[in-house]
Amino acid sequence: MQKVSLVALARTELELAVRAASGRSAKTVFGGHEHQLRQTLMALRAGERLSEHENPGEATVHVLEGRVLLRSGESSWNGSPGDLMTVPDGTHSLEAIEDSAILLTVFKKR
Repeated sequence: MQKVSLVALARTELELAVRAASGRSAKTVFGGHEHQLRQTLMALRAGERLSEHENPGEATVHVLEGRVLLRSGESSWNGSPGDLMTVPDGTHSLEAIEDSAILLTVFKKR
């Protein structure tokens, strides 16, 4: 059994992201390369983005803090604290409108 406070972890990762040259910080909460399910808490400073990339499998983004914009093709979705967004299959990107923390959950295809 493992218990993690996402609130505390989001606070810590946001502090790291704001100070980092890259404007981001991340910590794997569960899983890893040896598992199909992976959950990663990611923090992005306002204005930073994850550039376009393909889905490694099914994925969701749970916004813990801040506001983000998820884009895929011509479509976009705004995410605010408490929102759970299903990441569309295919190429997509994520931008932090404010300093933001998200929980990215991915189930990798085999």
